[in-house]
Amino acid sequence: MIIDVHSHTPQFRGEVPPERRQINPAWRPDRDISSVYNWEEYLRDQTPADKTIVFGIAWYPGESTGSVNGNDGCSDLPGNVNDKTAAFANAHPDRLIGFMSLHPHDPNALEELDRCRTDLGLRGIKLGANYQIFDPLESRVLAIYQRAQQHGLPILFHQGTSPVRMAPIRYAHPLLMDEVAMRYPDLKIIMAHLGHPWTVDTAVVVRKHPNVYADISGLFYRKFGFYEAMIRATEWSVLDKLLFASDYPVTTAAETFAALSQVNDIVAGTNLPRVPEDQMEAIIYRDSLSLLELN
Repeated sequence: MIIDVHSHTPQFRGEVPPERRQINPAWRPDRDISSVYNWEEYLRDQTPADKTIVFGIAWYPGESTGSVNGNDGCSDLPGNVNDKTAAFANAHPDRLIGFMSLHPHDPNALEELDRCRTDLGLRGIKLGANYQIFDPLESRVLAIYQRAQQHGLPILFHQGTSPVRMAPIRYAHPLLMDEVAMRYPDLKIIMAHLGHPWTVDTAVVVRKHPNVYADISGLFYRKFGFYEAMIRATEWSVLDKLLFASDYPVTTAAETFAALSQVNDIVAGTNLPRVPEDQMEAIIYRDSLSLLELN
């Protein structure tokens, strides 16, 4: 079974009006992406993943209408980003697992966590401290970590850089996750994008904490950086804690699947070290749901 732990909720259930289509040139260097899409497009493009974790982002306190590029394009789904995710995930329970998003500065964040957990059936949390502009160690978010740990809700954190101009990169540095994991040792944490470009920092945090993992989403289209990240993970003996992920719509599961088998191509004909091919296959078929206790 192939499990994709990182994708973004579609903005539309049905047909996307042409005027709402958005092409984003900033998210990857090799091609533009269509950042507004519907349920059918998502499900088509996410083959060959058997199950995918899907979520939105609560961009502002009390306002939960984000999309992958920070603009709302949702006109035919429920208003709250968590309701949108739940509607999609619950319509396709054989393929999707929904995560909620919370904003720590929302005074009702813990109430929303409980609503998402009990009423909507969402099974984890997505946070992006740089996008949501909060310090990952401030008291308001610590309460979310505590509640998540209590109820066994994994948290997927955006980690590393972003082209969004007003998103403070320092809030997404991987070493902050070391602090979080020390305070909440039973909290399941996924560090997205292997914390690029700080992949060594991510590797040492993942190595240190039993319940901390990293996903490989959004890496392969910078080919040397992808190779270097996988070599770093090899050297630090954390390949077994890397989770398959796409970051749809920025990439697809099929693209990521193919890239793992090609990671060593860039050093063909050199004496540079190779990433173990059997370990790349192991990432593709890793039982991430068991590791995150989501079975």
